[in-house]
Parts: sequence; structure tokens; C-alpha cells
Amino acid sequence: MSITVTPQAFRLAEAFVISRGARTEAKVLTARIERGGIVGRGECVPYARYGESMESVTAQIEALPVGISRTELQEALPAGAARNAVDCALWDLEAKAAGKRIWTLLDLPAPIAMITAYTLSLGEPEAMQMAAAKHAHRPLLKIKLGTPDDMARLEAVRRGAPKSRIIVDANEGWSAEVYSELAPHMVRLGVDLVEQPMPAGADDMLGEIARPLPVCADESCHDRASLPALKGKYDMVNIKLDKTGGLTEALALRTAALAEGYGLMVGCMVGSSLAMAPAVLVAQGAAVVDLDGPLLLAEDRADPLAYDVDGVHPPAAALWG
Repeated sequence: MSITVTPQAFRLAEAFVISRGARTEAKVLTARIERGGIVGRGECVPYARYGESMESVTAQIEALPVGISRTELQEALPAGAARNAVDCALWDLEAKAAGKRIWTLLDLPAPIAMITAYTLSLGEPEAMQMAAAKHAHRPLLKIKLGTPDDMARLEAVRRGAPKSRIIVDANEGWSAEVYSELAPHMVRLGVDLVEQPMPAGADDMLGEIARPLPVCADESCHDRASLPALKGKYDMVNIKLDKTGGLTEALALRTAALAEGYGLMVGCMVGSSLAMAPAVLVAQGAAVVDLDGPLLLAEDRADPLAYDVDGVHPPAAALWG
């Protein structure tokens, strides 16, 4: 068995802006595992917020022993981008070797299309209203916020898309005071939920102040080990494979979170269809699906995921799984 890792970049259709900065391309790493002439692939997006870089994640993958099993991988690497790419590649390899779809191997029902959010970048209110109007036909919009001056942006997006459901991602950008001030207005404007309003590790106030709409843990929730610290502060968890370290832990986190009464959101970094494909399995039945990465790209992989009025469809076997 051989493991190789390759950096790739996919141009974005337009600049993607959040409170931490902007980007014009999606930089990803593709893990490729070959055994007996069969190839499995997985994709990850190293995230500087978690101390990851293209170089550090590449080094983690390249240091893995040849022939590592999926079980051994869970101990060999921590939750994060490197383990995600390899875990998903191993699942893809197993499915192709068996000649079966991944959901059959996992004894899961065949997945169906799921409505996904479409993300609007952070910008001036006028620009966000125009973007919302352009995408007002979409049933679910996600707004990137995270500044002290977000009220005008909220109002502008609602004017632009009066009928769409809206979710808000503050990307750790608010204080407890800003959140408390904005929360009633988010309810008034029909916002479904807010993601990570306060910084991870500085979010204890969420357990003490009113939460008039569901609050979803993103940066505060990585894997099952994160769950105890969320109690009383969050109503939902956002499962991303680059945080869980792959499909194996994502499915385990899904089961554990549901057992503890959390609502589920399944999200993504900005990547290609190969990164979204395994997440479609985790997203089945989730309250909110946010797997719009390929919709933000100007170019994608061969055999990409299909998106239509029914949402994001399960991957073709030629892509993954």
C-alpha cells in the first residue's frame, strides 16, 4: 500500500470573505492511497485557526506507516485535517475494493439529496443585500458576520431575500454583549440559528444569558471529546470532517450528539466535491446542511456532486465511496 499527498488549488467564483480574512482560491490537500491497483482518495483543508498549514498536514500524512489501518489511524493522528484526508481515502479504498457503495459497507440507508445552505460573504450592507437578492431563489442562506456593526447587514440580507430561511455564522466575532443585543433582532428577522457567536474557550457566558434562538457550536466542537464542555451553552453542534478527523469520528460524533439531545448541523470548509462527498452521509437527517463548497468554486473535480432544486445529491462512485 502507498500513501501520497498532493496540494491543489481550485479558483473561487468570487472572493470569499469572513471576519478573519478573504481568499480567492480553495487550497486543499488530496490524499491518495493505492493498494493492489485500487485507489482511494480523500481531501482536507488545513486551517490556520487550528495551527494547521499545508506543510504541517503534509508532513503528518507522509509520516504515517505504510499499510496503516483505519483503526490504527484514529490513534496515530489527532482529530484534524490530516486524519480526515487519510480516513476518507481509506473508506473510499475499502468501498472500491469491495465493489460496494460506502453506505452499504456502513449498513446505512442509501442517502438522498439534502437542501444545503448557500453562504454569503461578509461585506458592506449594500453588497450583502445585492448578493442576497441574487440568491433569493435559494431556500437557505448562510450569512457570514462577526463584527460589532452587523445589525445593518442582517436587515440588508433580509430585504434582499425576504422568503429564504437564514442562518448566521459569527465566526467567534461577537462578545456576549453584542450577541445579546443582536439576538432579539435575529428572532424578529426570522433567523433559524446562530453559529459560534463567541470565541471558543471564552463562551461560558452562553450558559448564563438568554438564548432566544438556537446557538450552534462550531469552533467549540471538534469531536466527541468536545461534548462535555458544551453542556448548557449550545443547542446544536456543527460537524465538519476536517475538525473530527474523518468520516469515522464524524459518524461517532453524530451518534453521541444526538444521544445527548443536540441538534445537528453538518458543515464544511471551502473545498471541492471530494471533500463534501463523505459529509453527505453524515448530513442525512441533519437539521441544517451546509455543504456548499463546490457552489462557491469556479472549477471543481471530475465527476462532481450534483446540486439542484432538491439540494446536494450523494456522490457518484467515480468521485468517492
